Amino acid sequence: MTAHQTVTTANTEAQKNEREPRLVLRPAVDIYENGDAITLFADVPGVSEDSLSVEVDDKTLTLQGDIAITMPDDIESLYADVRSTRYQRAFTLSAELDTTRINASLSNGLLTVKIPKREEVRPRKIEVTTS
Repeated sequence: MTAHQTVTTANTEAQKNEREPRLVLRPAVDIYENGDAITLFADVPGVSEDSLSVEVDDKTLTLQGDIAITMPDDIESLYADVRSTRYQRAFTLSAELDTTRINASLSNGLLTVKIPKREEVRPRKIEVTTS
């Protein structure tokens, strides 16, 4: 009977952890648009390329990344301003964007995501002829 109680307690604790929302950091993002594309610049300091995830599902773009905080063995943290080590942000994309051609790059903590517009919605110049 004791083993059964232990399993029940462990399952209840796991269920409680699943229900509690995980704290995440929302990275600051600048968004620029021109005639050809929309470009997002997200500040994700401390995130490595290996722990970064840029995903598009239907019309939702999701940015996620884990910060790697390494502490020397002889130092103990007493206080930290950052309560989470995970960045996460999601955006709803418009139908005019071509989600099959998204490009992303990471350099010095700055994530750049370029989302091109579909060809048919891009502005184009019409040549005028004289008769």
